[in-house]
Amino acid sequence: VYVATPDAVKPNAAVKTVTVSTTAEMYRAVLEETENADIVIKAAAPADYAPEAVAENKIKSGELTLKLKKNPDIAAAVGKIKGERKLVIFSAETENLKENATEKLKKKGADMVVANNVLTPGAGFSTDTNIAAIITEKSFVQLDKMTKRELADVILDEIIKL
Repeated sequence: VYVATPDAVKPNAAVKTVTVSTTAEMYRAVLEETENADIVIKAAAPADYAPEAVAENKIKSGELTLKLKKNPDIAAAVGKIKGERKLVIFSAETENLKENATEKLKKKGADMVVANNVLTPGAGFSTDTNIAAIITEKSFVQLDKMTKRELADVILDEIIKL
């Protein structure tokens, strides 16, 4: 099952897709679909914060104070209910990659984290390549620069080993 926003990459038509528009909708959909999963791959995190209140009418010009509330942590929620299922998460870091990603692995109850330093040239968001590390409770494997497609294959091979 593929849970995503309407503008996300479209999977093969044979893949069941659940379309969501908010983090709250994604939270509910992922937790519901986890019941039938063997492996949950949380490839992207939605917004960490949401507006505390949403205006029903246009806000007139003038000074505005925006109050935010923390959105639910979907990966951590899956980590708490996963049982024998495997949870794979991703960690975009800007410093202390191994330490921060390992802490995230433990905190969220994940089985594997794919981490990268998004400040490294050739890694991160606006490029077709990535330089990632795959971390489990027992191992840390730093990968060389490769295309994101190649990295996807490596990640799936590592998931099979779980």
